[in-house]
Amino acid sequence: MSTEPRGLVSNVGARLRALMDERILLLDGGMGSTIQTYRLQESDFRGDRFRDHPKDLKGDNDLLVLTAPHIISEIHERYLAAGSDIIETNTFNSTSVSQADYGLEDLVYEMNFAAATLCRRAADKYSAETNTPRFVAGGIGPLNKTLSISPSVSDASIRSITWDEVVDAYLEQIRGLVAGGSDILLVETVFDPLNCKAALYAIDLFWERNPTLPRLPTWVSGTITDDSGRTLTGQTVEAFYTSISHADLLIVGLNCALGADKMRPYIEKISEICPTYTSCYPNAGLPNALGGYDETPEQFIQNIKPFVYEGFVNVIGGCCGTSFDHIRLLKELVKGQTPRRLPVVPQYTCLSGLERLVIRPETGFCNIGERCNVSGSRLFCKSIMENNYAEALRTARQQVEAGAVLIDINLDDGMLDAMTAMPHFIKLISTDPDVAKVPFVIDSSKFDVIVAGLKCTQGRCVVNSISLKDGEEKFIQNARTVKRFGAAVIVMAFDENGQATDARRKHEISLRSYNILTQVVGFQPQDIIMDMNILTIATGLEEHDNYAVEFFEACRLVKRDMPLVKISGGVSNVLFAFRGLNVGREAM
Repeated sequence: MSTEPRGLVSNVGARLRALMDERILLLDGGMGSTIQTYRLQESDFRGDRFRDHPKDLKGDNDLLVLTAPHIISEIHERYLAAGSDIIETNTFNSTSVSQADYGLEDLVYEMNFAAATLCRRAADKYSAETNTPRFVAGGIGPLNKTLSISPSVSDASIRSITWDEVVDAYLEQIRGLVAGGSDILLVETVFDPLNCKAALYAIDLFWERNPTLPRLPTWVSGTITDDSGRTLTGQTVEAFYTSISHADLLIVGLNCALGADKMRPYIEKISEICPTYTSCYPNAGLPNALGGYDETPEQFIQNIKPFVYEGFVNVIGGCCGTSFDHIRLLKELVKGQTPRRLPVVPQYTCLSGLERLVIRPETGFCNIGERCNVSGSRLFCKSIMENNYAEALRTARQQVEAGAVLIDINLDDGMLDAMTAMPHFIKLISTDPDVAKVPFVIDSSKFDVIVAGLKCTQGRCVVNSISLKDGEEKFIQNARTVKRFGAAVIVMAFDENGQATDARRKHEISLRSYNILTQVVGFQPQDIIMDMNILTIATGLEEHDNYAVEFFEACRLVKRDMPLVKISGGVSNVLFAFRGLNVGREAM
């Protein structure tokens, strides 16, 4: 079969939106648990092609699209016959990272292409037979390695895989899914939001590299691991959504993990805060001691009924343990029911660590802890220089305990390799829930150091900073990178002519930056933070006498013309004129 990318229906997003506004759409049920009912043996997985493969292949369900495509096609068609509007490709583990366990890394593109093609044929067949559109979701699983959790109990900074390796693995998978005929890309069962951000980064990169292909919509579905309502890496569902909210998403939801009866408060929360369409496809209850699922179709329907009747979802389906009968009854449940209406979500600045930070009009000042800065804390600098990261971590923890709602991290020093130190420290503090609950501010004068930090941060952080100092081209390039990583951004009042000191120039540079960010790069206004350059006072120099007034006037002008942006200022800068007067400096 040909494996060259082909053109896809360009209006699929609009078609899905129209249908989801009209009725609740139905996803299929569990693929893996359904395959288990076939009781396949090693020889079935191998087929003729892999008869002499040196590794065991039983359990590699994704390989069946090549060795037993008739089984996968039959499963797709039976779900379509049960009423599914959307069927998912059998590609949960079709990445080079996961297929490495079987020695099949080189077949990843072929597997994804074949899986999408099988799905496409089945969907097209039932679309024609029933005169009802059916869609193909290209399934992108979470990987068997995580960017946020250390595999070592003795070193919290170690990771088993890098950001770049994850992005490359997802790019290869996406290429096959798109070429095979997917209608939507589904990043599913997300237990590590950083892995998910890498998948979204890869999706965005893929479309940038293939501008002639019609861009497909994206769907993200997270998973929570227990009754705490958090991902495996510790994020609340609100923080999880905030971490991925930068992406152009059609659908956001939850799947797997718990049964429907345990998922209600979390899918309700997703429904409240997401301006996108929402989905839920739970397991058939919790697994039993043998790994099976005991929830009957009738029990499943009773547990999931509130999601439909109370308007939590636009798409509903089943995950592990659900069968054709579960989907058939679900089809009857949703018939005639009103789908969820998209809420109007306030345009607040939202950031996240393990928990969500929402900056509302009534929030007031947000204190950014700046002691994790080698230039701002002698104790922190000494700890980093001596490789005493335990003490450096204590500095971070103390700031959160003292009321900091964000932590600024800056490791710029001529005696430090910041490219190594920044990711090392972020990985370390990301494993301490007392620190990691707040968003990070990744701070460096070197943009490659900022990028190194962004690759390690599962939450929605802030980049400090970018400016027009090196011209518009560089500014746009850096801003696009920040947006692709999903961070908010601090913009300094600098341009090609230097630092702004008076209100008129501060406002002029801020407005120019704002227009570029919102009109060219695509930033939301509330994700932009203007730094108006708080400058020194009481230096005795006449040209400095009005600095404080100029700052306040610039803030007024910015808020007048750009009301949704936030304003930051390094208040400690005013202390530079008081070196040696520690009593006064501490009072300020």
